[in-house]
Amino acid sequence: MCLLCNKVLGNDAMKPSKLQDHLIRCHPDKTEKDLKYFQTLKDKFQKRPTLDRMFASTSQRNDDGLQASYNISLLIAKSGKPHTIGEKLILPAVEEVLKTVLHKPASGIIKRIPLSTNTVE
Repeated sequence: MCLLCNKVLGNDAMKPSKLQDHLIRCHPDKTEKDLKYFQTLKDKFQKRPTLDRMFASTSQRNDDGLQASYNISLLIAKSGKPHTIGEKLILPAVEEVLKTVLHKPASGIIKRIPLSTNTVE
């Protein structure tokens, strides 16, 4: 992922020459920045809230479920698997992680993720 524009880049685009090309094409104003500037961006990105803190937070944005749905759909699309894998495998796996690792009731959180059929038992 590009730390400047948050664009998700494919594996092939992670080659140094292609990253350099992306920087020149999309961010020409940043080509003269030194390494410290990019390291600071990386540090800020890594200090974003972790999953544990996000679920512990009482104030959650209304579109968290929609963002999760988008991220899951993107992962499924990148894998080349049928979209139904989200309902058959991913949502039950997420439910299990929430119950087992975070000790959170999964039903309320799972219902906030809008997939075509959100029927996790």
